[in-house]
Amino acid sequence: MQHEIKLTPQGYARLERALQQQRDRLEDARRVVRDQLEANDAENLGLSEAQDHLLAVEARLQEIEDTLARAVVLESETLDVSTATIGAVVALRDVASGRELRVQLVSPAEVTGTIDGVARISTDSPVGSRLLGRQVGEAFEVPLGRRSVTYVVHALDRME
Repeated sequence: MQHEIKLTPQGYARLERALQQQRDRLEDARRVVRDQLEANDAENLGLSEAQDHLLAVEARLQEIEDTLARAVVLESETLDVSTATIGAVVALRDVASGRELRVQLVSPAEVTGTIDGVARISTDSPVGSRLLGRQVGEAFEVPLGRRSVTYVVHALDRME
């Protein structure tokens, strides 16, 4: 059995919406393939493209279904925020620039960019992997190409 995937409630809901969108796309892709088959052209390049698109939609649908089947939805009230963990919202300070940023640690399946000023970063990313398990006041260094950035954990909060 494959491992569980921890998701925030927002991430789970987003994936459920994506699943429905993929199901709608699947029906559309099947309709296009049927139409191309009925066209019965001698060399129908459209059929090949439609079949490739259908396979891609089916693969993405299967990926989302698998993720949701293995999902464990995190609950904000039970989230331990004594250390940076999946679901936690973390305030970081860049030591060199003094710039502060807010990030939320999420599983790779849930990364969506920035929402309401909080960057959602994967626990597999360079920053996320080094942030995981840190406490308030701890500093950590992240190599970024030829340079590195040092961050300090300024605050830990429950997910929003």
